[in-house]
Amino acid sequence: MTSPALTNSSQASLFDRVGGVEFFTKLVEDFYSQVELAPVLRVMYPEDLTEAKAHLALFLVQYFGGPADYQALRGHPRLRMRHSPYVIDVVARDAWIAAMLHGVGLSTAGPTERAELIHYFDSSAHSLQNV
Repeated sequence: MTSPALTNSSQASLFDRVGGVEFFTKLVEDFYSQVELAPVLRVMYPEDLTEAKAHLALFLVQYFGGPADYQALRGHPRLRMRHSPYVIDVVARDAWIAAMLHGVGLSTAGPTERAELIHYFDSSAHSLQNV
């Protein structure tokens, strides 16, 4: 899996620029605080969010240039396959984006990093829409 954050080897990855694992752990916590408030999203997740939070944090860490622990634990991300059982319409997509933007907004990321994160999350959410 190639991350856009890694295409220029002379530049630090987004993972390094934002401060590593702790940044993504907090981003995921802030994201899930909004998932819990959005019925359209909450129904897509198990009652206990512990594992979902861990998986998302590991995925984001790896995608943005950190250790490849996600792939070691879960294999290739296969995002479309993993999300195919869920109805992801415009309402669900937009709720997911809003929840993630909430997390980005609370983060310590600088303007360049925020723009990279927002671009990725918006693009990913649109690509996973299946209705």
